[in-house]
Amino acid sequence: MYCPQCKSPHNKKNGFRGGKQSYKCKNCGYQYVENPISRKYPVEVKRLCLKMYLNGMGFRAIARVTDIDHTTIINWVKEVGESLSDELQEDEIPEITEIDELQTFVGNKNNKLWIWTVVNHKQKGILLGNIGDRSHETFEPIWQVIKCWQSFWYVTDGWKVYPMYIEPEDHLVCKTYMTRVEGENTRLRHYLARLHRKTLCYSKSTLLLKYSIRLLLHYLRFDTVQFSL
Repeated sequence: MYCPQCKSPHNKKNGFRGGKQSYKCKNCGYQYVENPISRKYPVEVKRLCLKMYLNGMGFRAIARVTDIDHTTIINWVKEVGESLSDELQEDEIPEITEIDELQTFVGNKNNKLWIWTVVNHKQKGILLGNIGDRSHETFEPIWQVIKCWQSFWYVTDGWKVYPMYIEPEDHLVCKTYMTRVEGENTRLRHYLARLHRKTLCYSKSTLLLKYSIRLLLHYLRFDTVQFSL
């Protein structure tokens, strides 16, 4: 038997699911059953599950409420996350840009990651972001975009990476002037269970974290899940 995801023949038994023997791939960790039954869910059911996910519920909590397997919901998040665009609209280019970093982790608390967020000081919503460590390598792709905005000011908390890119006359270091970006970071923690400060939910995949944030940003921007599956 081969793993449906990575095609590896190496697996181990992993309990039962729906009365069928479940297997876990030793190569990629994917869980599956032999000869799975394909189920078609209406678009509105998928949309509802994703709305639940984007309002603070974890995958397994949604599964307990809806009786839909949590891996199915994960696959919907991946599918939609891949389809959404990160491109900015022209009228969103800010005069004052705020930049901050939100700490989280993947797998365990020793594997720390930072979600870098960029906002317009005068409008709600996160315009741009990146996930990685707290080094200049993670900030570099963000800077390549925002330097073209030619904002009057770039407001930060003074982290040592920023002066490597931002000219002193354009750089305002002021925590009290960062209420917009800190508020947006708080919204991320509020809406995604994996980012709650005290929770059993946590990220196991950097890619899924990226898709989750991308999906949430579109949801908060349009106040609905505006897509079809």
